[in-house]
Amino acid sequence: MAGSRRKSPGITPDILLRAYSIGLFPMAESADDPEIFWVEPELRGVLPLDDFHISKSLAKTVRRKPFEIRFDHDFDQVIAACAEETSGRPSTWINQTIRSLYSTLFEIGHAHTVEAWDGDQLVGGLYGVSLGSAFFGESMFSRRTDASKICLVHLVDRLREKGFTLLDTQFTTEHLKTFGAIDVPKTEYALLLANAMESPHLKF
Repeated sequence: MAGSRRKSPGITPDILLRAYSIGLFPMAESADDPEIFWVEPELRGVLPLDDFHISKSLAKTVRRKPFEIRFDHDFDQVIAACAEETSGRPSTWINQTIRSLYSTLFEIGHAHTVEAWDGDQLVGGLYGVSLGSAFFGESMFSRRTDASKICLVHLVDRLREKGFTLLDTQFTTEHLKTFGAIDVPKTEYALLLANAMESPHLKF
């Protein structure tokens, strides 16, 4: 993991928001490790909202509306699903401390979800943090084909509609790059972040 990291002996929701505002975010070594450390990558993943693109096949799937999309409906269930160990993700950085902190951020209007539902079953989703005109994507999960991708499409539509200027993905993956995600040097990211923090806190 490129970039600096430092241990955090104690953290509150206010400290967490302050950290986001200056380019830091927390992680844990594992779900069973109570400790949290701050991460500040040398290259930051960003998904430019004006250069987001999807494949023709995914666009067709989105138009078909295979799932009901809900916003901020069941935060606890979304973060629990993101923390689950799966065959493709045998370990997780989401520990109980992180789950508790982000649940509090949800209660005060700074953490949000996009959720895909099939009847009464949550089949995909994502969560992140909003601050100023920035949205910091944290994690996503999918229990059905394309469920998390469809949630990402709806997230971007929502952010554009509300006037957000920055969608932070922390790191890039080959999966995110197919949507247009790029690596931004830390100094360049700092400028993007400072601009987003000058904005009043936008309603998600």
